[in-house]
Amino acid sequence: MSVFEILQVIIPTAIFFAAPLIFTALGGVFSERSGVVNIGLEGLMIIGAFVSIVFNLTFADTFGALTPWLALLAAMIVGTIFSLLHAVASVSFRADQVVSGVAINFLALGLSLFLVKKMYGKGQTDQIQIGFDKIDIPVLSDIPVIGPLFFSNTYVPSYLAIILAFVAWYVIYKTPFGLRLRAVGEHPMAADTLGINVTKMRYIAVMISGALGGIGGAVYATIISRDFSHATISGHGFMALAAMIFGKWHPIGAMGAALFFGLAQSLSIVGKTIPFLKTVPTVYLLIAPYVLTILALAGFIGRAEAPKASGTPYIKGKR
Repeated sequence: MSVFEILQVIIPTAIFFAAPLIFTALGGVFSERSGVVNIGLEGLMIIGAFVSIVFNLTFADTFGALTPWLALLAAMIVGTIFSLLHAVASVSFRADQVVSGVAINFLALGLSLFLVKKMYGKGQTDQIQIGFDKIDIPVLSDIPVIGPLFFSNTYVPSYLAIILAFVAWYVIYKTPFGLRLRAVGEHPMAADTLGINVTKMRYIAVMISGALGGIGGAVYATIISRDFSHATISGHGFMALAAMIFGKWHPIGAMGAALFFGLAQSLSIVGKTIPFLKTVPTVYLLIAPYVLTILALAGFIGRAEAPKASGTPYIKGKR
């Protein structure tokens, strides 16, 4: 295989493996920029994956080719509602945000597996028959070299995830909403004295993280696993969390880190087709994404500075 042929295998695979992480990491950016730590990204991905697969299996005959898109919408709505549990606990009741997030993870996994067994009589759902198809972007895919690498043989949600990263950057850094969001995450008391409703902003941010986490789980389930079981989302929420930290709580940085982790995941799938990776034991390729996650955090977390009020409940009038 030539270098170009190897890149043609690796890059499109890395992009679609990164897409769920990008969506979820962006959700984490919104939440933590408002001052609410969201360890529950894993749980939000789980609930999104569960809802999207069940919706797809239930309504595939009714909606046809629209089913995958409507499944993403359903996952987004349920993820938003589910994230309210975290918002109520951490914002309204001022519970420990890490504990609340861990509870979300356990609740999502336990509830989804319980419902799967009730609905399907086994530990996993059936395989979906209608999903997203790989496409070539018109015109762009015809560009020499770049076209076949970046605009061919991949999925629409992958491009939407990358576009959304730039939209999130614009919203957070170039709009009044983004300014209020960052103010609430950096100095909530100062924001409050300027008339910004700290509780409202934090609720909105956590709900956005729920919506994007739900979409992230749905994208992974409908494109990659195509069913739901206990192992469908296995550490991906934590990888998205690591991507957010690695990216220094910045949407574009989080996207770049997610692409890096997506590359590591793709190598575990396509590694055996690449000459210089054929001799590497499969187990090493499978654990590579998680090892790289740990190394990235160990190497960069000390240099990354979180929003100053992140993880700190706001009590009106108290310094």
